[in-house]
Amino acid sequence: MRHPEHLVKTSCSLSAIFAALLLSIRALSAADAPPIQGDEETKLAKQLVNPISSLTSVPFQGNEDFGYGPSHNGYKFTLNIQPVIPISLTKDWNLILRTIVPVVSQHDLFYVENVPKRLNLPSQNRSQDGLSDTLQSFFFSPEERGPFGINWGIGPALLYPTGTHPFLGTGTFSMGPTIVIVKQAGGFTAGGLMNQLWSVTIEEDRKSVSQLYLQPFVAYTLKTHTTFILSSEATANWNNPPGNAKWTIPLIFQISQILKIGNQPINIQIGGKYYADSPRYGPDWGVRFNLTLLYPKLGPQPGPIGGTIW
Repeated sequence: MRHPEHLVKTSCSLSAIFAALLLSIRALSAADAPPIQGDEETKLAKQLVNPISSLTSVPFQGNEDFGYGPSHNGYKFTLNIQPVIPISLTKDWNLILRTIVPVVSQHDLFYVENVPKRLNLPSQNRSQDGLSDTLQSFFFSPEERGPFGINWGIGPALLYPTGTHPFLGTGTFSMGPTIVIVKQAGGFTAGGLMNQLWSVTIEEDRKSVSQLYLQPFVAYTLKTHTTFILSSEATANWNNPPGNAKWTIPLIFQISQILKIGNQPINIQIGGKYYADSPRYGPDWGVRFNLTLLYPKLGPQPGPIGGTIW
């Protein structure tokens, strides 16, 4: 049983770092960026909730999750740097390259309280900071919509063992299929993204990976370029031992807004997470902050790869 009174205070220093990152965007030079009009802002808002749109973007997504560990006092801050680059392969097909580089700081995820000193156990490593594993997805998507106006993309997903600490990464190179489907009508967007990863190579003394990721989402964009998003980012660790839940299921509600700094379009997003299910010692709840730099003029144009987006 988890007790709310044990939830830890926010990791203030990391939040401050992320806030500084948000503010640093003011130093960007926007001299070459054309001004965006109301219709284009609406288009940008809709493209943002479509994982395979032809919009080049660089999101900086900060997540703080609470309630980890045997004491349920652990917390984890993750800054996901996740550039999205659309590339025109032919006049009929695009490649959407999505990369997620997580920078992590976590505390007391594995800390056991009140360990008797007479056991003479080594001191516990209560904090870990560094990189986690990098996920890269390649979505091959047709230019024309499919049946019922559905956009779709399919391709491989690769997980690189870039973790800088054993507690921050899997120690495996993993790969598997990924697919996304999206339907947009008026201000509504609905769809889902999934991937399934299996270990290909495993470092010594590490366990194999077999993990499913599911991201259903529904969003509505107002004429004010404000978007309300309800989603989940569920994962299933098929290798979890019996007696420990395989699923981690957060329910996420977010609000985002298109803005401009000078002539540079950006998107600001805030949200909250409630974990409907998680393994033993998993999180209870969390918050999310997101800043996305938008580059609408760098989208793919018809023609060969050379000279399409740069």
